[in-house]
Amino acid sequence: MKLVVIVPTIGRRGLVGRLLAHLENQTRLPDEVIVSAPDETHVEPYSSPRLKVSFAFGKKGLCAQRNQALEQALGRFDIVTFFDDDFLPAATYLERLLQAFVENPGWAVISGTVVEDGVKGPGIPFEEGLRILRAAETSRQGPLTVIEHPGAYGCNMSMRAAQIGSLRFDERLVLYGWQEDIDFTSQLRRFGAVVSLSSLLGVHLGVKGGRLSGLRNGYSQIVNPVYLLRKGTIPRGFAIGLMARNVAANAVRSLWPEPHVDRRGRLKGNIIAAVHVLKGRVEPEFVLNL
Repeated sequence: MKLVVIVPTIGRRGLVGRLLAHLENQTRLPDEVIVSAPDETHVEPYSSPRLKVSFAFGKKGLCAQRNQALEQALGRFDIVTFFDDDFLPAATYLERLLQAFVENPGWAVISGTVVEDGVKGPGIPFEEGLRILRAAETSRQGPLTVIEHPGAYGCNMSMRAAQIGSLRFDERLVLYGWQEDIDFTSQLRRFGAVVSLSSLLGVHLGVKGGRLSGLRNGYSQIVNPVYLLRKGTIPRGFAIGLMARNVAANAVRSLWPEPHVDRRGRLKGNIIAAVHVLKGRVEPEFVLNL
């Protein structure tokens, strides 16, 4: 089976090269890595005898960048893997991933286990992420655990290329996307299960550079789930719970906000979005006006 890794990136020029160097440690190298960015200014040239790297340029926004890389990849590979530019997979990740796809034809989408996620805090420095990953590779030994999900976590997710077909990421979910991973992978459930495996380990650094503003993020936290609920790609309970948790967290923590999160901006975005939804205006792309 031939496997391609797609890495969307924006505004993190130095980080991408470090990730590519890290991917050279895989026990089963990807057949190609496609780095997708708006233009050449977001990446550094990369050359290696071990790793084939190509680039896809022209579009801006997570969904659009994923789609432009898919156009370049489909028809040439059996498995498509998406890694965030700040996700560090364990050395055996791709080898075990391919084995899982071969042995389980009833699985449509596979993601790994994030042993630590910097998105939930101030972020994890690269070297610290490597240390955490090495420790996890040593300590997390045991029987395989398989958990089925409504959709996959976009920082690391893989699917069979033949099942993607004409499906693309919804480009109405502009900029950082927000739930675009659930939207896309939930539509692949008609082919099989969406699972996460305890044998596929990784660390998500949660680098803050290149992220949405608090105001825009808060708007997307409400409008995107409502939009996808109307679209029929996420469960009602999942959407309601997601919105409720985000609004509650933003409201409470806006009194004592963390230094790395614009809670007041997010709360303001939540309120603007709620007003729009009550008026029947459900437009994810409105964040471009904020």
